[in-house]
Amino acid sequence: MEYATWEAAVPQAITADKLWRVQAYRLALFAADASWHDVTILIRDPRTRSLADQLYRSAGSVSANIAEGYSRGTGPDRCRFLEYALGSARECRDWYYKARHILGSAAVAPRMDVLTQTSRLLLVMLQSQRGRVVRRRGAI
Repeated sequence: MEYATWEAAVPQAITADKLWRVQAYRLALFAADASWHDVTILIRDPRTRSLADQLYRSAGSVSANIAEGYSRGTGPDRCRFLEYALGSARECRDWYYKARHILGSAAVAPRMDVLTQTSRLLLVMLQSQRGRVVRRRGAI
């Protein structure tokens, strides 16, 4: 699945939301959709069913946590969910690495690249949010 083809097919109900402007969210949503195809391959073999479950959960968690963080009104709350998204992106990369023997390196490499890009963007977003955090009274 190519990103440009996927993006053109995303429903207007999703693209009309201001969240769509967040590149990390778009990439994470793409990774979650792409993982669906990979999970359908992994779930066929009883030995990789648990891997399929973990992969799909972690892939979906990235965009969900970005969306949740985007909805939060304060820097610390946003940071918490962006950190969750970053952890899920790293976890998803880990599951893809473990699935490379079944899915093949040619299929896994682009997925890991998208997740790496997402992680890098999340790190920038986290630094930006942390820079805006106002220290609480009495905090050291």
